[in-house]
Amino acid sequence: MRIQPLNPRKPYLTLLRSPDWSKISFPHMALASIHARLLLSSTSASFLRSRVSSSSSSSSLSLTSPLAFFPLRFPRASFCCSVSDDLSATTATTVPPAAAPPQGKETEEEEKEKDPVREAAEALDIRVGKVLKAWRHPEADSLYVEEVDLGEPEPRTICSGLVNYVPLELLQDSKVVVLANLKPRNMRGIKSNGMLMAASDEAHENVELLVPPEGSVPGERIWFGSEDEKHKQSDAATPNHVQKKKIWESVQPHLKTTEACVAVLGSLPMRTSAGEVTCQSLKNARIS
Repeated sequence: MRIQPLNPRKPYLTLLRSPDWSKISFPHMALASIHARLLLSSTSASFLRSRVSSSSSSSSLSLTSPLAFFPLRFPRASFCCSVSDDLSATTATTVPPAAAPPQGKETEEEEKEKDPVREAAEALDIRVGKVLKAWRHPEADSLYVEEVDLGEPEPRTICSGLVNYVPLELLQDSKVVVLANLKPRNMRGIKSNGMLMAASDEAHENVELLVPPEGSVPGERIWFGSEDEKHKQSDAATPNHVQKKKIWESVQPHLKTTEACVAVLGSLPMRTSAGEVTCQSLKNARIS
């Protein structure tokens, strides 16, 4: 049986002009029903009614006639066997609704945008270190030279201006906090690859090294915040990036100690897996 071709733009006209309803396929009927809702103007509707009226005078329409799929007042689209299904309901089953925006906790990126200081602090590579050996700098009376274990294959050489504040015997074998992604500096003939972090009063007359909690492991990266934020740290910046963007200079003014001698960034405590970083006795002191 030959199927009557259907005009995709005006399927209802094809149906009306078809000489034999039996040659119209069922999918054609459904498509024509949808087009009747979307494409028929008021003029087209009047035209359709007139054709139906003239056809009814000569022969009655059966339930299998394609015109049964057209509601003459066109209040709704007819699809398949239901003449009362709304087109919006049909399209709702085929077009998924837009995803709802995430609710509740803000994303980490949004938090960082609101707190640029914290974002900058996360670019710093602050680590637990252990002083393996320390001695006076042969060319500078105010400097110590230390070999510090940072969990790397080789210990780092670091120069520190602590001679007037920290006895050499207290520095030996001590756990320290090291800012490890500063560019190397030549200090009187010895290249320094990092900085020991310490707290000091306003007059810079009293200086104390920051102390990791008991049980801290050399090489562990230190973070700011709660215990569960350890694994949310972003990668540390390169030494060149830290220098170019002046990251340390932007973070340092926000570092201090609390009344309990805990090192903090604003109100966020400095942490290792073993607990909070502290100093011995300096309260409300700046950190550098």
